[in-house]
Amino acid sequence: MFYLYENVPQTQVWETFLFTYDSKGWGDANLSMWILTGKLIPCILLLIWFSTCRHWWYHALIVPVVMYIYQIINLLYSDSKLDELEWIYMVPIMAIIVPSIYLIRARMFNKINDADKSMKELEEEFMMKPKGLWGTIKQYF
Repeated sequence: MFYLYENVPQTQVWETFLFTYDSKGWGDANLSMWILTGKLIPCILLLIWFSTCRHWWYHALIVPVVMYIYQIINLLYSDSKLDELEWIYMVPIMAIIVPSIYLIRARMFNKINDADKSMKELEEEFMMKPKGLWGTIKQYF
């Protein structure tokens, strides 16, 4: 999958029967597709890891996934001014993920101090099973 960019011509405008891509600021569609595959493949692998991970900390994987998605959008729309204040887009996501991971960790270590459970039993207790978006949000509160 990483070498798909080699099929893209080294011109600014890449025309296919499905779409027309203008590389704008990059000047070369082959270069922009090389950068895209360098961002898209780790993002896909992180999404697979996120969807198959059974540990309590798997929500921490959302941070790099969102960052890769943001970088991909910024690459495809390079004429926009998205990256001028890119940290502002990450703050709301981080404001939810980081405290929730810390709270889960704190609850887990409080249970370790109070009970004689193994780490595996605690991970199973804190494991969140997919219930849809609204069910996941309710599970935090």
